[in-house]
Amino acid sequence: MRAVLCGGTGFIGTRLAESLSARGDEVWIITRSKPAAPAAGLLYATWDSWLADPSLTGPVDAIVNLSGATIGRRWTSESKALILSSRIKAAQRIEDAVSRMTSPPSVLVNASAISLYGHSESSGGRYPMPFDESSPPRPEDFLSETIVKWEAAVDRIPIDRIVKLRIGLALGNGGGSYPLLSLPTRLFAGGRLGSGRQGMPWIHIDDIVGLIALSLDNEAISGPLNAVAPESVDNEAFGRTLAKVLGRPYWLHAPAWAIRAALGEMSALLLTGQFAIPRKALANGYVFRHPKLEEALRDLKERR
Repeated sequence: MRAVLCGGTGFIGTRLAESLSARGDEVWIITRSKPAAPAAGLLYATWDSWLADPSLTGPVDAIVNLSGATIGRRWTSESKALILSSRIKAAQRIEDAVSRMTSPPSVLVNASAISLYGHSESSGGRYPMPFDESSPPRPEDFLSETIVKWEAAVDRIPIDRIVKLRIGLALGNGGGSYPLLSLPTRLFAGGRLGSGRQGMPWIHIDDIVGLIALSLDNEAISGPLNAVAPESVDNEAFGRTLAKVLGRPYWLHAPAWAIRAALGEMSALLLTGQFAIPRKALANGYVFRHPKLEEALRDLKERR
């Protein structure tokens, strides 16, 4: 398979490129500028060169789009505009490139996020839980509204099979949600955030890569695909399990008002969440490498 990765130099993209290359796929990374020291076995093109000539990679079997500015910055008006525009612009660029290809790829796997379903709690939640791929979008904050607009832009790309990978909290060393989530606990300041009942739809980086590979290979998979582990936990359970694995106390409580005062609108990332299940992945025979939270966290501890 010849695959084009947009956003292939980030946390998920780097792992995915390594995995696809290791299994014998030809991997092209589309990036703003070519690296001074390219990774062995990978091919690179800039966005400008690819858009000027979409045929420079040769016939493409698949595109994976992971492009988008980080959401892990304070949500000022400027950063919110960048978070949205970077995702819409990447989708529009891919749409432009594909529309000029003699033979378009058979599949696009595009990153999305589980937050588009709205908020749910372990008790007293506003919506039924857990969410699966049949659940409708219920945008309730800036991030979920962004995801809805992003998916709409992706749907305009002229590729017959589009998989929208709705990713939960990515757990991995060196990137994703885990380093920031685990830092307070490592510093002996672990504890409940807000009510502690908000869903924590987590997934190990190994399984994000595995689900993307499944999406590329399995022609029966299209539309939304929840990239979350089968075990749903709330913030309280996540924090206690993390403290147990790291051998740290779980004793502080960060009240919701304090988190809102410190982070503003961005506090939604910590105070709200979703309970979701990977119904489509399981129905298509995917076997999770890390289905249980405690084992997944121990794996990250051992690798660190």
